[in-house]
Amino acid sequence: MKIIVLVKEVPDTYGDRKLNLETGLADREASEAVIDEIGERALELALTYADAHAGAEVAILSLAPEGATATIRKGLAMGAGSATLVSDEGLRGADLGLTAETLAAAIRRVGFDLVIAGNVSTDGSGGMIPAMLAELLDVPLATGLSSVEISDGAVSGSRGVESGVQKVSANLPAVISITEALPGPRFPNFKGIMAAKKKPLETLTLADLGITPDNPDAARSIMLTVAEKPPRAAGVKIVDEGDAGEKLAAFLVENRLA
Repeated sequence: MKIIVLVKEVPDTYGDRKLNLETGLADREASEAVIDEIGERALELALTYADAHAGAEVAILSLAPEGATATIRKGLAMGAGSATLVSDEGLRGADLGLTAETLAAAIRRVGFDLVIAGNVSTDGSGGMIPAMLAELLDVPLATGLSSVEISDGAVSGSRGVESGVQKVSANLPAVISITEALPGPRFPNFKGIMAAKKKPLETLTLADLGITPDNPDAARSIMLTVAEKPPRAAGVKIVDEGDAGEKLAAFLVENRLA
């Protein structure tokens, strides 16, 4: 069983997150870079399975600037056996299409039985990536899982829907995405940190994967403008003069909240 876990380096949610108004891209210098928490939970799921099943292999895959190797090493320290980083200037500002195409090519190169991703990233909220990967890899997809069971030839799980809980399953190979309902990640110990320094971490470029970022035959989205989020305006204060309920109801109706 070979499990690939997608992890993403993102600005720390506890720090300032800003956009560069000239490039329209996230200003990654504004805060500390960390592994997205949902990616760590996906890694924890894979590692928990590997702990109980001898021979299971867990590999990390990330698309990030070259300097992200330090962040990826944390995943290796947690217990992953190897990592692949795709880093190329041609990926700067990549849209979801180019991102998925690149990740799919890397996954094919590494080989896989199961790909685990988070349901949505905390920076770009690109929640469509798992579905796009499944389409490109031509394998089943199960999204938004709040519980997961992995067996030799299949993966199953449950996810909340408006009317209840939905049970899903798929034969392997497959792609799944998980939610924050899955257990949180383990902390790397000293032994893991030392071992991570010797584990394989391969860096690939677009040329290695045979991808041309400006391929005229591929549909790409282009950012036209970017604007800073306006400061939060003062809210409406309702003073109870015996008619607060009526005022509150009127406010909700006026703002289409009721």
